[in-house]
Amino acid sequence: MSSEFAGAREVLERAVAARAFPAAVVEVGTASRMLWRRPFGRLTFAEDAAATTDDTIFDLASLTKDLATTPLDMRLLERGGIGLDDPVGRYIGRWRGAERDSVTVRDLLAHCSGLPAHRHFYREHHGREAFEIAICDTALDYPPRAKSIYSDLGFMLLGFMLEDIAPLPAQFDALRVQMGGIQELQFHPPSIWMKRTAPTQQSTVRDRLLVGEVDDDNTWALGGAAGQAGLFGTAGAVGECARHILQVLDGRVGAFRHDTLAHFISKRDDVPGSSRALGWDTMLPTSSCGTRLSPRAFGHTGFTGTSLWIDPERELYVVLLTNRVHPTPANSAIKEVRRAVHDAIIEEWEEGA
Repeated sequence: MSSEFAGAREVLERAVAARAFPAAVVEVGTASRMLWRRPFGRLTFAEDAAATTDDTIFDLASLTKDLATTPLDMRLLERGGIGLDDPVGRYIGRWRGAERDSVTVRDLLAHCSGLPAHRHFYREHHGREAFEIAICDTALDYPPRAKSIYSDLGFMLLGFMLEDIAPLPAQFDALRVQMGGIQELQFHPPSIWMKRTAPTQQSTVRDRLLVGEVDDDNTWALGGAAGQAGLFGTAGAVGECARHILQVLDGRVGAFRHDTLAHFISKRDDVPGSSRALGWDTMLPTSSCGTRLSPRAFGHTGFTGTSLWIDPERELYVVLLTNRVHPTPANSAIKEVRRAVHDAIIEEWEEGA
């Protein structure tokens, strides 16, 4: 088959021309190799802005949940340091009350704890202790496991649990080594990355353009690294993570066991109307990955315009990184672009199979 994915290329070229986002890098690959990677646009909409390149750095936003927090929880589970059905109160002492007592680690991972989707804690709070108190004082929106509402708050708590062992960046650095020494993927990006980093929004909270500084304000108020956001990296580095995951699913030795990974990517069937697995989302016809991935596909998106979807049946992954929040998050054109890109890739993949 062709490795140029002409249909997806045309979708992304039109999207840049229509100002859906200034910069994008797409990568498609299998368990064994990268098939196609291509940059589009410039780092900003300015005519003299630097061109996007293969090694452009993006704020990965909520891909942090699946590239860092979730696999770190998988490792901790395998080492006996945490149990999926342990009550959250075992690890977060302030998590108390009749409505909270039944909430488990599994529920936080599957976004069915009852916690609301988001709160602007950064307006009044800074640092873990203040955030932990605020989250534990936040009323639940619904009875646990009655439904699923995607919640950053739950992943903040998961990050706090991990931080009781060691700082998140240090744990993630060790994980990267176990996954094959992945480089350009980390919390707190170094200054040497700055020139090739795609800016996110012109922040009204911090009164500056955010470049190499985490876009998520709650994560910023937590010091730049948290369970829900904070990772920066290239499409190639995210692709390395995807290949590692596919290789583990194929039976190879990796940073976590096959049975653990298989459990985490399986949709919970006890939560009404939910498409959520543990940390990951799963394929629906309305998903961000379009309509053509297999029912076993799993993936995630990030607020800044990032996504990773993995299809085990095809042994295929698609990474799409953009800075769609530049200069303002009001632009939501990425939603239809993302779906069209995935559909075009799978259509060409099937034609060449």
